[in-house]
Amino acid sequence: MSVARRIPVLMYHRVGATHNDWERRYCVPPSLFAGHMQKLAARGMCACSLDDFFAWLAGDKELPEGSFLLTFDDGFLGVCEHAAPVLREMNWPATVFLVSQLIGKEDEWCRSHNPSGASYPLMAKEQIEAMRGMGFTFHSHTRLHPDLTTLSDAQLADELAGSRQDLQALLDEPIPYLAYPYGRYDERVLKAAQAAGYQAAFSVQPGFNRRDVHPYRIRRLDVFGTDTPAMLARKVFFGSNDGSWRQTLNYYGERVKSRLGLRTEGTNQ
Repeated sequence: MSVARRIPVLMYHRVGATHNDWERRYCVPPSLFAGHMQKLAARGMCACSLDDFFAWLAGDKELPEGSFLLTFDDGFLGVCEHAAPVLREMNWPATVFLVSQLIGKEDEWCRSHNPSGASYPLMAKEQIEAMRGMGFTFHSHTRLHPDLTTLSDAQLADELAGSRQDLQALLDEPIPYLAYPYGRYDERVLKAAQAAGYQAAFSVQPGFNRRDVHPYRIRRLDVFGTDTPAMLARKVFFGSNDGSWRQTLNYYGERVKSRLGLRTEGTNQ
């Protein structure tokens, strides 16, 4: 078995219908999501569990080359309705980061961002329990999805520790992992996450994860509703949020220059 030296983490949000360009960035249509998964499988890739990912990071487990971790932020109902059946058929696990005080409600934080002012339903306890039986795991995305960097120390502690408490009571199991809302954090937020009892946290910084990645700055690739399966495959190959052909051509162009001993002005290649 060829073993993984680096593992990408994919970040999805909503899976469902879209109604404007803003939604098309953060929402993947169901048929496209299925196409994404089929494309990755055709390339010999396979989703790993969250536990296996962290065991690999710790050096306690080897994973095959082509392993990736699949995550969904926010806990949209559409993930249960549209993504879960696809993943169940493939026997692939995934992790959902829940907004603990909006479970069974709607994505209220999006109303000010979505040009239409629309909001969409989030999973309730019954959907969460059903998905746990399919191999999904659930962790924290705070209590109300704020920009953590804007909060007071007391508010920050409430959002982080409070969400862990909410979810531990709901799921009756430890909640050691966090995804920062909007991917926004600073050193104060990072230290507060540690103080709240989280063992690791996921950012939105693109790139691959190697075993030396900072545990509170785990990298993820953002998957958009405008990404074709081929674009997603290129994102995963390059560890980039840019799945365009231009990025591919630039990459190989720089490799050719390097092999020919050419230098790009202003760089130390």
